[in-house]
Amino acid sequence: MTESKSTVPAASDTQTGESIPDHFPFQEVEVKWQARWARDQLFKTMSERNREKFYCLEMFPYPSGKLHMGHLRNYAIGDVMARFYGMKGKRILHPMGFDAFGLPAENAAIKNKIHPAEWTQANIREMEIQQKALGLSYDWDREVATCNEEYYKWGQWIFLKFWEHDLVYRKEGLLNWCPTCQTVLANEQVVNGLCWRCDDIVTQKYMPQWFIKITHYAEQLLIDLELLTEWPQKVVTMQRNWIGRSEGAEIVFRVADGADADTPIPVFTTRPDTIFGATYMVLAPEHPLVETLIAGTAEEDACRKFIEKVGRMDKATRTDDAAVKEGVFTGRHAINPVNQERIPIWIANYVLVEYGTGAIMAVPTHDQRDFDFAKKYQLPMRLVIKPDSAPFDSAEEMTEAWIEPGRMVNSGQFDGLLNEEGKKAVTAWMEENGMGKGTVNYRLRDWGISRQRYWGMPIPLVHCDSCGIVPVAEVDLPVKLPLDVEITGEGSPLTRHQGFISASCPQCGKTARRETDTVDTFFDSSWYFLRYADAQNRERPFDPAIVNQWMPVDLYIGGVEHAVLHLLYSRFFTKALRDIGLLVFDEPFKKLVTQGMVTKDGAKMSKSKGNVVDPGEILAQYGADAARLFILFTSPPERDLEWSDEGVVGAARFVDRVYRLVLRFAPVLRKTDSAATGIPSSPAVDLRRFCHKTIH
Repeated sequence: MTESKSTVPAASDTQTGESIPDHFPFQEVEVKWQARWARDQLFKTMSERNREKFYCLEMFPYPSGKLHMGHLRNYAIGDVMARFYGMKGKRILHPMGFDAFGLPAENAAIKNKIHPAEWTQANIREMEIQQKALGLSYDWDREVATCNEEYYKWGQWIFLKFWEHDLVYRKEGLLNWCPTCQTVLANEQVVNGLCWRCDDIVTQKYMPQWFIKITHYAEQLLIDLELLTEWPQKVVTMQRNWIGRSEGAEIVFRVADGADADTPIPVFTTRPDTIFGATYMVLAPEHPLVETLIAGTAEEDACRKFIEKVGRMDKATRTDDAAVKEGVFTGRHAINPVNQERIPIWIANYVLVEYGTGAIMAVPTHDQRDFDFAKKYQLPMRLVIKPDSAPFDSAEEMTEAWIEPGRMVNSGQFDGLLNEEGKKAVTAWMEENGMGKGTVNYRLRDWGISRQRYWGMPIPLVHCDSCGIVPVAEVDLPVKLPLDVEITGEGSPLTRHQGFISASCPQCGKTARRETDTVDTFFDSSWYFLRYADAQNRERPFDPAIVNQWMPVDLYIGGVEHAVLHLLYSRFFTKALRDIGLLVFDEPFKKLVTQGMVTKDGAKMSKSKGNVVDPGEILAQYGADAARLFILFTSPPERDLEWSDEGVVGAARFVDRVYRLVLRFAPVLRKTDSAATGIPSSPAVDLRRFCHKTIH
C-alpha cells in the first residue's frame, strides 16, 4: 500500500483525534447494522404500485441444518441484485423460505430417534440464524416452510383444483422403486439408474399410483420455450430434449396366432418409410402383453429369467448405445400389416415400456441397435432404403445400418421414392387402409406424484366403497399429518395409523378410508413463488390480483441441476393455474441465472472428499462482507468458483481498506461546502482521487 505518498489525511486529522484501526471490526459493525435494518424494517416489501417492481428470488433450500458454500453463493448473487434495483428506486420483493418436506427428515428420525417435525423445525431455526448473520436483504415476514399446515393446506387446495379440472388420475403403473427409501421415484429422480437421494439401484414395480397430466401441456411447454429469451440456452435445450417431441406414425401390428390371435400391438415409429423392412418385433420386458404372450410356451422359463435379469438393470445402461443388446424369443409372432409377413416377437433390454408404446418394429438395415441385435441372434434383414451411390446392393453386404437418406426399395408401390417423401406417403396410405395413423409422440411422461412415505403433503382424497374416490371438502382442509407416528423406515407409517386412515365419505357420510400416499415434494416447490407474493393470506393460497402484479419473477437464481425437475414442474403449474383462472401470465420466471458450483482442490465440495469449507467458520473469522465480496468477485456467476483461502483473506484486506477510508474522510465530508457552491472542495477532490485509486 502507498497511502503515505498520497494526500489522504492522516489518522490525527480526524475530529476525534483517535487512531484508525487496522481492521474492520465486523463483529460489532455487522451486528449493529443488521439489528438496525431489522428494527427499521428496511427490507419490508413496499406495496405502492406507482413504482416499477423487481421480484428477486433464490431457490429456497432444504433445511439440512447448515448452510454450505453453494448456499452462500446463491444468496450473495440474489442479495446484491435486490439491493441494486432497490437503490434504483424499484419496489423489491425478495423473500426466503424452506422446502421442508422430504426423505432426509425421515432418515434423520430413524438415525437420531427424533420426530421429523422436530428435526425439521430445529434445522429451520438454525439456518435462519445463519442467513440473518449474512446480512441478506430478505423480507422475513413472507417466509414459508412447506411442512407448515398453513402452506400445505393450500397445496391440497391446488391439488383439488387439478382434480376438478381432470389433471389428476390414478392407475396401475410400472414405476421406479427405491428399495432403500421404500418409495416410488419420478423419472427425473432417477440418475443413471440410481436413486437421487441414496444412490441405490432403482428397480421397476407395478403399483396403483397418482399421476398429474403434465403431458396435457407438453406442446405448450415446448412452444413457450421460445419465450424464455433470458434463460441459459443450456437449460432451454435440456427441457426441449426432456419433452422430446417426435413426429411419426403409430402402426398397428397384430398377434399372429394362439388364443390371443389378432390382439393389436401398436408401435410408434419416426421411420414409417422403413416399415417394409421390419423383420422382427421387440417388446419391452415390462410390456403388459408379455405375460399373456409367453404363458404356456416352450420359451416361458427363459423369458421369465430374462425379465428378472432386466428388472435389476438401470434404464441408463439399457439404453446406452455402447451397452450389450440382449433379448429372448417369446415363441410368438406378429403380422406386419403392410405385407402380411409373420415376424417373430422378441423381448429385449434396449426397449423401454415408457417410451412410445413400449414396442418397436425392428428394421435392422436402418437402425444400428436393431442391426447389432439381428446380427447377434441371426435374425433376417431386408434393405429398404438405398442411396444412389450405395457400396452395397443387399442386406447381406452391409456392415452397419444405413441411417442416411436414400430411395425406397423392396417397398412395393413406394419403390423409387426419396425416403423423406416416403414417410408422408406411407403414413397416408396406412391411414387410408386402417393400418395406422400419423401422430406426435413425447418423451415426457405424466408426473407420478405418489410417495409411500410419511413426511409429505397428504393427498386430500378418500376411498369410499359406495362412492369411489371422493375429494375432501374444502372446509375440511388441511388434511393434517398425524404427529403420533413411529418412523421405522419400512414403508409409510400412515398405512398403520388407524386414526389417520379412518374417515367419513364427504359425499354419503359412510365409513371410508383416507388416501395414505403423500405427494412428491416437487409439488410443494412448484408454486411457492406464488405464495411469497401473498404469504399471509388465510382465505386462499394467494390473491390473484396481488400475484398477477408481482409475477413473473424478474430474476430467479439456482443450480442447473434443477433444469428438468423443478423448473419444468413450475412451468406446468403456472400454465395449469392460468387455465383454471388464477393467473394471467404464461411463464413463472423471466430471467434465470444458474450459478456454478463452489469447488475446492478442483472438485465439488463434499464430506467424503474432505474439502468442505464451513461458511460459519468463514463468517466468524472474516465477517459477512468479506465472505460475500470474495464470492462475488472471484468468478462470473455462471461459472464454477474455486475456493481459495488466500482469496478470502484478500477480500478481507479490501474491506479493511474501505473501512479505513471511510473513517478518514467522514470528517472531511461533514466540512465540505460543495453542496452550497456546486464546486467540489479540495478535500472532496482528494477523496474522489483516492476512491478511484482504491477501486483500481
